Amino acid sequence: MAEAYCKECGARLEEREIELEGMVPYCPACNQFRFPQYNVAVSMIVVDESTGKILLLQQYGKPSWILVAGYVAKGESLEDAAIREIREETGLMVSSLKFNRTRYYEPSDTLMCNFTAFVADGSKLHANFEIDAFQWFTPEEARENIRRDVAKWFLERYLEES
Repeated sequence: MAEAYCKECGARLEEREIELEGMVPYCPACNQFRFPQYNVAVSMIVVDESTGKILLLQQYGKPSWILVAGYVAKGESLEDAAIREIREETGLMVSSLKFNRTRYYEPSDTLMCNFTAFVADGSKLHANFEIDAFQWFTPEEARENIRRDVAKWFLERYLEES
């Protein structure tokens, strides 16, 4: 364990064994185990209700097409984070939201929580500064163009169930 400190009191953590869990950081001052934490983010398959097309984005100078996504703020619900991220990045208002599934994404130590978000009119999209490009794709085009990582995995599951 890298040297770590208790998030509650600042005391140095030590390793203690828990049956069936293994070695876990423990705060002797608080008398509490401090289980490792990871990031939580939402990703959304944004569907234009009027056309059935799926929104994919390009961001941060990367040429690959991805889903709308973002981190969940402390104290924020997953649903609120999904609606907020779509509104912030695209200006679109979500008319309905459906939870799909989760998957851990090791490269960023993040639990990704995926939703389908329906918007009434995708033509009203106004991309913010985070978006380099956007495009509405038919479901098959989206399948062919999306980056081959957790985003594709979410999209594939969604398309299989639709």
